[in-house]
Amino acid sequence: METVIVTGGLGRSGRWIVDRLADQYEVVCVDLHHPGFEATAAENVDFRAADLADRGETYDLIDAVDPDAVVHWAAIPSPTRHAGGRVFETNVLAAYNVLTAAGRAGARVVQASSESAYGFAFAEETPLPDALPITEAHPRRPEDPYGLGKVVAEDVADTVVRKHDVSVTSVRPSWIQQPGEYNCRSEATLADLSNGAGNCWSYVDARDVADLVAAALADPVDGHEAVHAAAADTYLDGSVVDACLAFWGEVPDDCGLDADGDASALSTAKAEHLFDWTPSHTWRDAATADVDAPSLTEP
Repeated sequence: METVIVTGGLGRSGRWIVDRLADQYEVVCVDLHHPGFEATAAENVDFRAADLADRGETYDLIDAVDPDAVVHWAAIPSPTRHAGGRVFETNVLAAYNVLTAAGRAGARVVQASSESAYGFAFAEETPLPDALPITEAHPRRPEDPYGLGKVVAEDVADTVVRKHDVSVTSVRPSWIQQPGEYNCRSEATLADLSNGAGNCWSYVDARDVADLVAAALADPVDGHEAVHAAAADTYLDGSVVDACLAFWGEVPDDCGLDADGDASALSTAKAEHLFDWTPSHTWRDAATADVDAPSLTEP
């Protein structure tokens, strides 16, 4: 059985990835803190604590585990909860350290990028996309430290691929939702279109993200590729076209979305082509689903 390191594995979405991969791999779950020696890890799961912004700790960890693959999911997930410099420095250093060490170990990599790389979210004035649906070829124009850090992390991936000839997939998730806890469908979010304009009212279920990570590990790309992880539909009750007209007063000249449809603004055609992955979950069934989040430890 292959060994996979998952960084940020105790996080809200990271634990779904660890749980999903533990069916197929020996998973080393890495986070800033250890759950405690009294905790009994779930089957095929081990825990390690490390500060991934520390190069020595990161290299020591990956050298000791010698993984077949690394899923780098650890990051400060927003530019609004910490000082901007801390967000950028922490996320970029961690990406550089983890990907470089993985490259040296000859491990294939899946890393968390973000839709924020395009610069819609967290912008002073939310820009209209160049085209709809948005593909991975859309220009990346972030003006915040989180989105900028994701652009740099993808550039790090390019460098690691050139130097070490490993496979790297950068997953650009939309707003990740937990089953039974769909914040995108809250009354406050739906009441104001500006709450979702930064990602064109898109979302993705944590379970679909975990499935895409598993698919990318199982069928590694040649070189480095970035792919979206998004639900097939918008979380609104209407269409993205109607929302654009209401918020911006226009739609992009290059618009392939149906005004009467509910398709997401983020295309997942590339992930389907590369990994045969399509999202399985929609807010219509998952928003009120009674599904327990993985605990990763035995009772």
